Amino acid sequence: MSDLNHTNTDRNADPLTNEPGAHPIGTGIGAAGGAVTGAAAGSLGGPVGAAMGAVVGAVIGGLAGKGAAEAVNPTAEDAHWRDTFVREPYYSDAYTYDDYAPAYRAGYQSVIDGRGDWNEARTNLQQRWDVDHRQSSRLNWMDAEPAAKAAWERADRIWKQTKQE
Repeated sequence: MSDLNHTNTDRNADPLTNEPGAHPIGTGIGAAGGAVTGAAAGSLGGPVGAAMGAVVGAVIGGLAGKGAAEAVNPTAEDAHWRDTFVREPYYSDAYTYDDYAPAYRAGYQSVIDGRGDWNEARTNLQQRWDVDHRQSSRLNWMDAEPAAKAAWERADRIWKQTKQE
């Protein structure tokens, strides 16, 4: 398919190079986390070591965040869950896809954001469900959690699989 058939949002074009597949949020989150970790590790070498550690950590973290963001495609995840949510064991016909979608989005976004452990992601998601993630969903956290976990596990598998390739 040619680029003429895709909008800029479909291509996720890099704002500088116009190349498809830019993931500035994933890269930025990874860079920030890497900078903190690198600075802490480099602090053993004094202020210069901390500064160098922050720079190296930011680069490595940025690449990791970009990798997760490239591996886990939100458009593909939304399409997957829209097609399969009614076959999930937690599904209730009292709810629509629009009720489950914020939980799925929060789950796979946690992997993109670098939460490499479900327990860490779960704690964060539970704390933020009513404030940030729930939107217009009618699900309370107890009903949303299985959907968020399913999306997190799927995204985590995709991310780990691409790291091995």
